[in-house]
Amino acid sequence: MKNWIALLLLCIALPASAADFTVLRPQQSSVAFVSKQMGVPVEGSFRKFSATFKVDPAKPEQGRARIDIDLASIDTGNDEANQEAAGKAWFDTKSHPSASFISSQVKALGKGRFEVIGDMTIKGKTLKVRAPFALEQKAGALIVAGSFPLKRLDYGIGSGIWSDTSTVADEVLLNFRFTLTQ
Repeated sequence: MKNWIALLLLCIALPASAADFTVLRPQQSSVAFVSKQMGVPVEGSFRKFSATFKVDPAKPEQGRARIDIDLASIDTGNDEANQEAAGKAWFDTKSHPSASFISSQVKALGKGRFEVIGDMTIKGKTLKVRAPFALEQKAGALIVAGSFPLKRLDYGIGSGIWSDTSTVADEVLLNFRFTLTQ
């Protein structure tokens, strides 16, 4: 009985500390997008990406992330479209095989919502982006999920005849879900 009371007192006396979540579970994570072609939503994803995170759920504002996407791993659901997207007019994966996002700041928005600000680099062009996201802890994992719009023409994605935004909209919605463990 004395040991149980001592253990309880020790637990009360020690400050609660959360550990950082840093290990990505790729099979439970995704980087996807929705674009519009002639007004019709078209969904796709990237099959290969890597990410490094450091997130403490008790102090999410101190979190950091880097995401690298293999642009040739695009999956539009159509092999011909995948080859077109990898070509020079779109991602030009021979010259620019990957895109990256590096966070610089995380802001609390309230009610479990946050916004990460950082540099997105695609086709050699780097621009600041803001991406709202939510954190959810479950079953020993931390889920970071959100979405944000990106203007493809700002990065030179879809040149020549593909720069016509009545055919393919300029705005693309990027959706992400990363499952992390300690």
